[in-house]
Order: sequence, then C-alpha cells, then structure tokens
Amino acid sequence: LQKGSSQVAPVHIVNEESADKTNLGFIHAFVAAISVIIVSELGDKTFFIAAIMAMRYNRLTVLAGAMLALGLMTCLSVLFGYATTVIPRVYTYYVSTALFAIFGIRMLREGLKMSPDEGQEELEEVQAEIKKKDEELQRTKLLNGPGDVESGPGTTIPQKKWLHFISPIFVQAFTLTFLAEWGDRSQLTTIVLAAREDPYGVAVGGTVGHCLCTGLAVIGGRMIAQKISVRTVTIIGGIVFLAFAFSALFISPDSGF
Repeated sequence: LQKGSSQVAPVHIVNEESADKTNLGFIHAFVAAISVIIVSELGDKTFFIAAIMAMRYNRLTVLAGAMLALGLMTCLSVLFGYATTVIPRVYTYYVSTALFAIFGIRMLREGLKMSPDEGQEELEEVQAEIKKKDEELQRTKLLNGPGDVESGPGTTIPQKKWLHFISPIFVQAFTLTFLAEWGDRSQLTTIVLAAREDPYGVAVGGTVGHCLCTGLAVIGGRMIAQKISVRTVTIIGGIVFLAFAFSALFISPDSGF
C-alpha cells in the first residue's frame, strides 16, 4: 500500500505544475497580445474608420460591424500562427523574436521620422474612402426605392429591428475594417504571437485589445482621432516590441509560455 501511494503522489504534483504552467502561459499570452494590439491599433486606419463612421451613423451598428471583422481576423490570425507549431518550438520562438525586433526597430524609425500631426493624412484618406462608399450607398438606395432598410419609410418596425445589424452600414463597417486589417501590422503580430504563446490567451487578449481601441474610437469619434499623437504611439509601440524581443534573452523557449 505504501508503495502504491508513493507512486500516486508525484503524478499529482506533476499535474499541479502542468496546470500552473498552463495558467501562466495564458496570462503571459493575454498580456502580450493586448499590449501589442493597443500600441498597433491606436491611430491606425481601422481606428479612424470606426471613429469617422460612428460620427455619421448609428454607433452600435458601426461597433458591431467593426468588432465582427476584427474578431474574425484575430481568430484567423491565431489559427495561422498555431499552424506553425508543427515546427519545433525552438525555431518558431527565435524566429518570432527576430520578427519582434524587426517590427520594433521599424516602428521606432518610423516614429522618430514622423511629424507631430502625422495622423491627419491617414484621417483624410479614410474620410475620402468613406465618402466614396456613401455615394455608392446612396446610388443603391435610389435604385432600390423607398423600401430600403436604411431609408426608414415603408419599412415595418419589426423588420427594422431585425435588419438593424445586417444593414448596409453594418456591412460597410465590416468590409472596410476587414480589408484595412488584412496584412496590417497587428494581424502579422497576432500570427507571430500565436506561434510562440498560448493561442487561447492570444485570441482573448487580441480581441479585448481590439474592443478597447474600437470602443474608444466609436465613443470619442473625431475628437480622439485628432487629439491622438500617432508619433508618440508609434514610438511606444516600437519600445514594446523591442521589449518582447529582449525578453527572449532571459526566457527559455521551453519555459511553458
């Protein structure tokens, strides 16, 4: 009996250690993801899209469309990153570290070269793009007649409530955000993080980070878009990326993260 009990105890200890590593890995991935998403997205094109559209249309519809696009993009990016885990971890760990260092150096260089009002050009570009989409939407309304969901008259109240979240504005917010995010720095960062961190932590942290940035854009609108210093955020972002790269000197690839 004593021999049997002595064999069970180590298994229990190993299970506890494994659970602790899993929890720590999730927290580390969550913090890493939310940090890099915030410094990547503040003042980014998707931020301006949400801010400008929220000033012109229903905020809840814009927020729902943008968040669906960003949530879908985050999940796809995590899947792309997780697919690389078939490669031995030591390789993906140091390759991702090198990519973080490259991202960090590029962001620092870009930030130091920027003028204090750098974000205005991107803001104007997004405004022009949304104006073009508005003109297309108006032409669609004229072709569809007064029964169009966004035109109001001729539509019953239950239909308006049901179609509120699949309206042309919702589709526009979703499409513009998804296309702007594809190939963006934050998408590449999410893929790199998912290759080296806990994928669930990256997915949750990335989604929360996008929620915070998009929610801030929708609530604050143009005021935040004009007040935010893209130069400062870019420099801080470069420092954050370099900090993650530098941490690889002290954290082993097999440490459980």
